[in-house]
Amino acid sequence: MGEFEVDGEEKLIVAAEYLVQELRSNNKSLTRNAKKVLGSLLSELSRVVVISEEIEQRLSLVCEKITAREVDETMIWDLGSDAGNEFLGAVKELRGLIDRLDGTTEEEVSLRKAHDVLQTAMARLEDEFKHLLVEHAVEASFGAASTEDLVPGRNSEDHIVVDLIRPEVISDLKNIADAMIASGYDRECIQVCTTVRKEALDEFLYDHEVEKLSIEDVLKMDWATLNTNIKKWVRVIRSVVQMYLVSEKSLNSRIFGELNEIFVDTVKAPVMQLLNFGQAVSIGPRQPEKLLRILEMYELVSELLPEIDSLFSDHHLGLSVRTEYREVMRRLGDCARATFLEFKSAIASDVSSHPFPGGAVHPLTNYVMNYLMALTDFSQTLDSLLMEHEDGEDLAIPPSPPDVINQVEEEFPYDSPEKFVAMKRHFYSIASVLEANLQVKSKLYRDVSLRHIFLLNNLHYMTRKVLNSELKHIFGDRWNRKHTWKFQQQATEYERATWLPVLSFLKEDGSGSGSGSGSGSGSRNLRPRERFQGFNSAFEEVYKAQTGWLISDERLREDVRTKASMWVIQAYWTFYSRHKNSVSERYIKYITDDLEKLLLDLFAGSPKSLSNSYRSCLSSKTSGDQNQQYSLIIKAFTEKTQKLESDFQR
Repeated sequence: MGEFEVDGEEKLIVAAEYLVQELRSNNKSLTRNAKKVLGSLLSELSRVVVISEEIEQRLSLVCEKITAREVDETMIWDLGSDAGNEFLGAVKELRGLIDRLDGTTEEEVSLRKAHDVLQTAMARLEDEFKHLLVEHAVEASFGAASTEDLVPGRNSEDHIVVDLIRPEVISDLKNIADAMIASGYDRECIQVCTTVRKEALDEFLYDHEVEKLSIEDVLKMDWATLNTNIKKWVRVIRSVVQMYLVSEKSLNSRIFGELNEIFVDTVKAPVMQLLNFGQAVSIGPRQPEKLLRILEMYELVSELLPEIDSLFSDHHLGLSVRTEYREVMRRLGDCARATFLEFKSAIASDVSSHPFPGGAVHPLTNYVMNYLMALTDFSQTLDSLLMEHEDGEDLAIPPSPPDVINQVEEEFPYDSPEKFVAMKRHFYSIASVLEANLQVKSKLYRDVSLRHIFLLNNLHYMTRKVLNSELKHIFGDRWNRKHTWKFQQQATEYERATWLPVLSFLKEDGSGSGSGSGSGSGSRNLRPRERFQGFNSAFEEVYKAQTGWLISDERLREDVRTKASMWVIQAYWTFYSRHKNSVSERYIKYITDDLEKLLLDLFAGSPKSLSNSYRSCLSSKTSGDQNQQYSLIIKAFTEKTQKLESDFQR
């Protein structure tokens, strides 16, 4: 039977034709078995014909139901979920009919028609899916809020999840997605979802003023603009990672199940945009004013790392995001450390060509100490960054005298059990570099006394900043005691440089040598009236100069004035008591009360001078009243001095 060597339906047709031919040519009656077989064949043929007719009828009805929607432009799900489910039911039935028709030759036309209608249905479902995603999106308004401020929609694994799509349409979205995926249109469905949701995230970033900036754009920014953009970035990236991405992943899983590919495709580009900004900041110039912001960025990125790993946990799909995130974090850390060392170099290289007016606290001292205070907010982070690359060379950047490095090594050895050892070592070194710079700046003053006031002001400022802030835990008691002693020494040196020359006119066995600036001369044989005249001239010269000097700290200013009063009043009172009866009043310009009041004008930053006509009212006072008044003054000064010494000791 070579004629039967064919396949499929052709073989069946040949067999049927052969059977019909045999029946026509056979004049004999059929056997019982033959009748039985032919009866079964007839029954089966009837069933096939009936089923085909039924499929054609159902196909016609389903196609009519689906294509009818093409005429009506109303969105199906706007009519309600029941209308949508009815449409999905028709799609499901159509898919079943296609399965039954598939593989039959005689129904090829019907099968092609069914596929065409299915394609039409999928296009409509794609539009409906997009419409639901867009029209029922919830505006994400938590960009500037903290996690504590939010009322979450759900809580998933201790993460705050908010509704990015209205909850009442989630089941409709899932049903549409299931229908499209089951029909083989999963890529089209996923593409619509990723496009719409990516646009939503882009809009969220735009609403929170996060621009799409290239690395070149960031590098061209001035500091004020960059600082503003960093603030926005820090505020937004926390909200994006901790709330938006968590909520987006939850939304995707509720619609598509465990298809992580959709979540990654949706958020990858916006996340990379945020990371590109961090990378641009990290490769920019190492300017000290950027350090606090860079540390803030690094600290936040480090904090969010576990959440990034959780969100992009898929080994293959999330690998690129996790890798880029870690690279940006590493670069920010390196940038922070390099910027910190650059800050230290900037202190050493700060050069002044003119002395700072009035011997006041220098802007460099103010800047450095307030900078260090601000850095204590990042103690843990900064210490870990410095510890990662800790070596002796860092302490010598810029080159420091061996004694400074030795002091640091002695104070904070590498194996110290204390917290923040690396940070302490560098802060200690920075303070030493600042002091060395201040010593150089002090030499710009011609007046030796003003040099000491300048160093007194600045060392006192450094010490008080440390004692009154978290810096006291960094520098420690030993540093505080040492620098308290240092500024006390400057106060003592000032007193000697200023008042010894002035008071030398009041010493019986000494010679007048002029004021603290070195002017004036005298003789061992000066008469009392000449000594009064020399004292008056020297005191007035000091007064004229030092009223223009500035000690801005009120307590320090009072202490220095009090010590000056002790030097002047006691010496002047002793000399005056001895010679008041032998010297004419016209040579005695001042009484102790006058001097005390005049000394209160010192260090106010407002230059004053005494007129030659200044005369005391000494003649109007009785000797007894003067004696009593001066005794009280000396007692008061003694008490002030004792209190001052006690305060210094504390």
